[in-house]
Amino acid sequence: MKQTGTQVLTEILETPNHLHKSHRVGWLRAAVMGANDGIVSTASLLIGVASAAASHNDILLAGVAGLVAGAMSMAAGEYVSVSSQVDTEQADIELEKHHLENHAEYELKELTDIYIERGLDQALAAKVATQLMQHDALEAHLRDELGIHERTSAKPIAAALTSAACFTLGAAFPVIVAYFSSIEQLILLVAGFSVLFLLVLGSLAAKAGGASKRKGAFRVVFWGVLAMLSTAMVGRLFAFLMG
Repeated sequence: MKQTGTQVLTEILETPNHLHKSHRVGWLRAAVMGANDGIVSTASLLIGVASAAASHNDILLAGVAGLVAGAMSMAAGEYVSVSSQVDTEQADIELEKHHLENHAEYELKELTDIYIERGLDQALAAKVATQLMQHDALEAHLRDELGIHERTSAKPIAAALTSAACFTLGAAFPVIVAYFSSIEQLILLVAGFSVLFLLVLGSLAAKAGGASKRKGAFRVVFWGVLAMLSTAMVGRLFAFLMG
């Protein structure tokens, strides 16, 4: 029976091999890093201060201050980092434009050699390179020579906002748990719920990226637990020395 265009498209989209994940790399990295840092750093800060025998109000103050400072730090750090990447990409683009204007024959040979290395024979590689350069020489060289294309190009503002928002969201969870916890149970509850949050985060991030959920969850939980244990030891040591 003849399929309609909608049926064909639906079949393609439902085929696992066609569900590529690379377009998610930019925002996924910023989102996961922001949320993970929010949970780990804020939970660790709360546990460290609580381990030093601080009051409930002081613990909450430290958590909220850590949330605000962390979100701003993530936004600034991500913006500066990604902006540097943009500057580098732009410099490469300008250099490639200069090469194409002044050394077109060499650039054609360079593109041909790239396609030969990827498995095409000499004649076909030369034909492909010639046609692509006639269509859009700059795009062909940016994509195939430098690996720069729209899907993976850096976006500083989007990365900064994503990191800050995800950090705030991640940090809010342990702060809320601490707020509703008694001082006696605060460390245990913050640590327990934070591990749970990290498990969920790691699994969701791995699923969005098409990776193993078990691996993703283990990675974030391992480093999160290590951070919380470290700050708890520092808090205990501080209380001992100051006591």
